[in-house]
Amino acid sequence: MRADLWQRGCERLAAELPDQQFNTWIRPLPDAEVADLGDAGATVTLRVPNRFKLDWIRTQYAGRIETALTEIAGKPVRLDITLATRDTPSKPPVPSPQGPREEISAPAHRNGHPAATQLASATLPSRSRLNPALSFDTLVPGRANQMARTAALHVAGAPGQMYNPLFIYGGVGLGKTHLIHAVGNALLADRPDARILYLHAEQFITDVVKNYQRKTFDELKAKYHSLDLLLIDDVQFFAGKERTQEEFFNAFEALLAKRAHIIMTSDTYPKGLVDIDERLTSRFDAGLTVAIEPPELEMRVAILMKKADQEATPMPEDVAFFVAKNVRANVRELEGALRKILAYSRFSHKEINIGLAREALKDLLSIQNRQVGVENIQKTVADFYKIKVADMYSKKRPASIARPRQIAMYIAKEMTQKSLPEIGELFGGRDHTTVLHAVRKISAERQKNTELNQQLHVLEQTLKG
Repeated sequence: MRADLWQRGCERLAAELPDQQFNTWIRPLPDAEVADLGDAGATVTLRVPNRFKLDWIRTQYAGRIETALTEIAGKPVRLDITLATRDTPSKPPVPSPQGPREEISAPAHRNGHPAATQLASATLPSRSRLNPALSFDTLVPGRANQMARTAALHVAGAPGQMYNPLFIYGGVGLGKTHLIHAVGNALLADRPDARILYLHAEQFITDVVKNYQRKTFDELKAKYHSLDLLLIDDVQFFAGKERTQEEFFNAFEALLAKRAHIIMTSDTYPKGLVDIDERLTSRFDAGLTVAIEPPELEMRVAILMKKADQEATPMPEDVAFFVAKNVRANVRELEGALRKILAYSRFSHKEINIGLAREALKDLLSIQNRQVGVENIQKTVADFYKIKVADMYSKKRPASIARPRQIAMYIAKEMTQKSLPEIGELFGGRDHTTVLHAVRKISAERQKNTELNQQLHVLEQTLKG
C-alpha cells in the first residue's frame, strides 16, 4: 500500500469537487492514518475536530472519498471517520487577530431568547450567553430548513470564506434563532477563543442610542468591529432608524473587510424590507439569502417525537401524526401543543393517545376549524390577486386567473384536511390530478421564487388570523 494514498486521494478530490467545497471541507483535514490489511484491503482513519464536521463529511463525502481511495489503491478501502481527541495532532485553529479576550453581554431577548454572547474564553466557557441547547444536533432537519441548515454548516466549518453575509428569512417560530445559535455553538467548540456576539436587532438599536447620547462611538466600534462572528436576529427592526442603519453599515463593512462572518435573520427577504437604506439591503443580498419554510408533515412529526423524547415522555407515532396534521404553522406552535398534551397527561394520570391529544387541544382545534376552510381560502386568495371568487371554480383559463386558482389549491391542501378529490370538487368539479399538478407546481416554485414565497407567507398568515 502506497504511503501517500491519502495525499493522492485528496488530489483526486480536488480535481472532482468544486473549489469551494474542497477548500471548505477536505483541504483543512489532518492527514489520515492508513492501515494496510494486505489482500483484504486497507482502513483509512480520518480524525476530525468536532461533531458537526464529522456528521457532515460522513453524510456528504464519505462515499466519494472511499471510492477515490479504492480506485487509487486497487483494492477495497474502508473509511473510518472519528472525533479527534485533545492530544491528537491536527491542524491548529486560525488564531484570532484581535488580541486579548473580553466579555460582551446584553439584556435578555424580549421573547425569551438569549440576547447576547460573551467573547468566548476557553477558561470561562460557562459564562457564554449562547444557548448551548440550540445546536445542530438538536435541530430537526427537513425540506423546510434544508438549504438554510446546509449553508449554516458551511459557515460554521469555514467562517469568513463563503456565504458572507448569510441572510436567513422566514416567519415566526420556524427555527431561525435556533440555527444561528447552532453556528455560534459549533464555532465556539472548534475555536474557543473566537469572538462571537449574538443579539436581537433591538439591542443594537439600544447600544447606538446609548453611545450617541454619551458621544462614545469608539466604544461602539470596539464592541462590534472586533468580532469574528456576528449573529443578529430580526434586522427588520432597523426600519426607519437612520442613525442605527448608519452604524450597522459601518460595522458591516468593517467586519467583512477583515473576513469576519455576519449572519442575519429577518421576517422577509432583503428586497422586501421597508424603510431600510438601499445600500444596506444590497449588502444583505450580496452573500447568500435562504428561506426557512413552515415544516412539512413528516418534519412536524419528527419534531414532536424528538421533543417528547427530550421531555422523557415518548409520544406514540399515531399521536404525533394527529398533532402534526392539525398544527401546521410553525415549530413554536408545535412545542406549545406538545406541552399541553404532556401537562394534560400528567394531571389526568392518563397515557398519551389520540383521544387524550384531541381533548388537550380542543380549543386549538375548534379555532382552526372555524378559521380555515376552502371557501375562506378562495375568498382570501381572490381578494389578494384582485379576481372574482367565482373565478376560483369557473372554467376560465387565462394566466391571471389560473395562477391564483393553483395557489388557492396549494394552500387548501396545506391548510385543510380535505383530500385531493374533495378540493377538486370545491374548485368547480376539477379532477384530483389537476389539484395534484397545482400543488406540486406551486410547491416547487416556492423553493426558488422569493416573491411567490413572500406572497404565500402573507396569505397563510392572513388565514391563520
